[in-house]
Amino acid sequence: MTLTRPTPASPLKIGTRGSPLALAQAHETRARLMAAFDLPEEAFAIVVIKVTGDAIQDRPLKDIGGKGLFTREIEEALLDGSIDIAVHSMKDMPVLQPAGLLLDTYLPREDVRDAFVAQDVAALKDLPEGARVGSSSLRRRAQLLNAFPHLEVVEFRGNVQTRLKKLADGVAAATFLAQAGLNRLGMAHVARGAISPDDMLPAVAQGAIGIERRADDTNTAAMLEAIHHVETGQRLAAERAFLAMLDGSCETPIAGLAELDGTTLRLRGEVLRPDGSEKIADDRSAPIADAPDMARDMAQSLLKQAGPGFFDWR
Repeated sequence: MTLTRPTPASPLKIGTRGSPLALAQAHETRARLMAAFDLPEEAFAIVVIKVTGDAIQDRPLKDIGGKGLFTREIEEALLDGSIDIAVHSMKDMPVLQPAGLLLDTYLPREDVRDAFVAQDVAALKDLPEGARVGSSSLRRRAQLLNAFPHLEVVEFRGNVQTRLKKLADGVAAATFLAQAGLNRLGMAHVARGAISPDDMLPAVAQGAIGIERRADDTNTAAMLEAIHHVETGQRLAAERAFLAMLDGSCETPIAGLAELDGTTLRLRGEVLRPDGSEKIADDRSAPIADAPDMARDMAQSLLKQAGPGFFDWR
């Protein structure tokens, strides 16, 4: 096909949330497309879309609808043609997209680890009994209480800057942020250190940027193919297959990480009770082509071990 390139008069419209991190991710996408097709910045327009998840900051995500709160309005804009592509943090993405939309382009994955951020202590293990740790993530909450039951977890929603302000105001003694987000914002120095996946397995797709498009937009599909990172796509195919089989949402503490070694993919996955009282984990490897099936089988095994009511709050 003959590619129709965007121009300053008819720019490619990139939809995004309005947080500093979301904008940084949209700018990275634009920069990669500019480089791939030798286009000026004016051939693209960044369109900021306000989403429900950013508008409501005073309640836990599980109480207001879960992951779709960060994508719904952006996907509606994509479907009605207000934007041409949507840039997402993949750990926020539901495993199913609305009819007519495809999510099949991924940028090179950043650091997958969680970062420990604190005012007065150097490491997680140094927090005293009863210290408050802020987190809005059920996964991080459950993992923390599983490893350190003597700590208290308090709700801590907001973007990176909001959470850092809450920390400075003494709402909590420490919190966790995605190391990838800090790196993309040029704020890696904020972290006391990154936590090894051996100690805190990250969220599925953490550190990855995904680009969503209309399924029938073949011109945009051809452009996005030029910036797609195959290895990240292979890793996320396994992680998201694992998540889909578990019916993962903001109400289910689930962690998963796929890593490549040549033609082999290793997947580590775990599920936890929301109060952190129990964790069930698995670790498997398979050829890359078989990895999604392996991931689904792993998820089914974890669900069988967990039994009914495992994800219920006690």
